[in-house]
Amino acid sequence: MEGYFDYAATCPMDEDAIEAYVHATRHYFANTKSLHDSGTKAHALLDQCRNTIADLLGIEREGVYFTSGGTESNELALDALLKAGKGRHIITTEAEHSSVRNLIQRYEGEGYKVTRVQLNEAGIVHVEDVARAIQEDTVLMAIQHVNSDIGTVQPIRELSDLCRPHGILFHSDCVQSFGKMALEEVAPYVDSLSVSSHKLYGPKGVGAVYIRPSLSSHPKTPGGTHEGGVRAGTVNTPGIAGFTVAAEKMVKERSRIESKILQLKKTFLEAGEWRVVGDTAESSVPIIGLLLPEVEGQWAMLEGNRRDFHFSTGSACHTGSQGPPGTLLAMGCEAEEAKSFIRLSFSHEQTNEQVEKLALFLNELHKPTVAK
Repeated sequence: MEGYFDYAATCPMDEDAIEAYVHATRHYFANTKSLHDSGTKAHALLDQCRNTIADLLGIEREGVYFTSGGTESNELALDALLKAGKGRHIITTEAEHSSVRNLIQRYEGEGYKVTRVQLNEAGIVHVEDVARAIQEDTVLMAIQHVNSDIGTVQPIRELSDLCRPHGILFHSDCVQSFGKMALEEVAPYVDSLSVSSHKLYGPKGVGAVYIRPSLSSHPKTPGGTHEGGVRAGTVNTPGIAGFTVAAEKMVKERSRIESKILQLKKTFLEAGEWRVVGDTAESSVPIIGLLLPEVEGQWAMLEGNRRDFHFSTGSACHTGSQGPPGTLLAMGCEAEEAKSFIRLSFSHEQTNEQVEKLALFLNELHKPTVAK
């Protein structure tokens, strides 16, 4: 789709992932918990996929559980960490994905204390601010790896170094980074992380959560037999197969993909004058947040749609809520200024010509109309 610039919301399925999905649907359709040969065959494929995802993330396979996507992964992770830890204080940011932000708001209503750390002008948390937020009963820190609105990367290892001495458990949403960035500086330093298939050209309705195996917690839904009891319900074997193939392909080709994304972003940014939100202009993360001069983001999105340019005004899971994305407010951006925000997200399959056309369109939006 030539004018599609909303890959952070979802991606089209990779052809190899489609092939793997169809193959598994035809040949591995049995329930993985069935004791007959067909079930054993499906279970073997599931184990193979689990091993592969664990290797790609650099984590123990025993801690990998397949889910329905990033939202469920976040919920299972936060629930497990709160049950495994001790304390009633949570540290997070307003910039988290809505699935994390809304859950923590619910926990707050249940009696947990919550400290929401601000972001600096670059869209990154100050480690010193996080250190000051730590309390005696801090049990959990939930800070994403890559922001879904503006693409900034948080200092996960440094944040982890703050957590470990205090016994604070650390969850990071890696939905926007898995397959697009190296996670060697993330996975070994967190107690849980979440990933999603459709953000890296796999099928929708599939994801995974990693929960450190040494943690002891009761499952959210008791009595489940699938996924080690962590998640109840029959697993989506074909979807998991497609997810695994898509993830393998993205990680294998990551160097080429990162170079292409950098090239596309450079081409785009050189073609216009906009205010980039956050420190992402020279990053290989395929997301750019912009504040358009004297143009409302919602209007720009609708006008773009009319011209066959498809982008967003923030995370798709935020769309429909009141006010600007929490990321901008966490950075101290005024609500009125934040109305001009749009999010662009790119694909390594795009061309320079396509991003130049988008830049030309956005340039035209704020040119004064000459009366005739």
